[in-house]
Amino acid sequence: MSHNPLGRQTDYVSSYAPELLFPIARSDSRQLLSLGSSLPFRGVDLWTGYELSWLDSRGKPQVAVAEFVLPCDSEFMVESKSFKLYLNSFNQTHIADTTQLRAMLARDLSAVIGKPVEVHLYTVGDHLSALGKIHACDGVCLDGLPVAIDTYHPQPDYLGCQVSAGVVDESVYSHLLKTNCPVTGQPDWASVQIRYRGKAISHEGLLRYIVSFREHQDFHEHCVERIFMDIWQRCAPESLTVYARYTRRGGLDINPLRTSEHRWSLESKRLLRQ
Repeated sequence: MSHNPLGRQTDYVSSYAPELLFPIARSDSRQLLSLGSSLPFRGVDLWTGYELSWLDSRGKPQVAVAEFVLPCDSEFMVESKSFKLYLNSFNQTHIADTTQLRAMLARDLSAVIGKPVEVHLYTVGDHLSALGKIHACDGVCLDGLPVAIDTYHPQPDYLGCQVSAGVVDESVYSHLLKTNCPVTGQPDWASVQIRYRGKAISHEGLLRYIVSFREHQDFHEHCVERIFMDIWQRCAPESLTVYARYTRRGGLDINPLRTSEHRWSLESKRLLRQ
């Protein structure tokens, strides 16, 4: 397996090179959250690749948009720069058809993370796909709340429940989530949607908590798991789902979803900034 390409000068390979994929152990960050092998959540990491191209059998370029669904209970995830370099390696590679391409992508990614990966391909003209539509988040937007904020590292103490009778079932969201790459320091921008059932969570406290990630350095997947665990432990909801839609960088976006629900479905809702 090649060395981690993050933070290094890179030669861009344009012929098929699956060895470019670099795995990152999920356990490294989960240990910081006191998570063992038995996880309190399920979910996936939904990647979208907007810059996928290859050559057909006659040498004519083909293009497509790809979706990759990686289960969150895999031992490894894929480092994003290595993922980009791997996709670039198809640029001058002859492939018979999209069936062969899909099989290659699924095989290589599954081998790296240690679990089956779903791959979906969409042609640029496929306007009927979810990727061709712009959606909005569901629920109540928190961003207009007049909160004062002066701390920009995760503060779970901001989370709290309001005094209310009965059980609340609601969905809230914010477009103000910003985190940073743990190696390069580059900003990562996201919208995050939180759906829960249980005691009412303070909207003001939740918004302050989301904004407190602004200078936090970690991978997208781990940030979402931290948000899930902080809410899960501080607010003790009966059920909880956290879904972040990050903006693309290098032609890739990453959209982690974590949920306590035993039955759930993934909605690939492309937002305005994606």
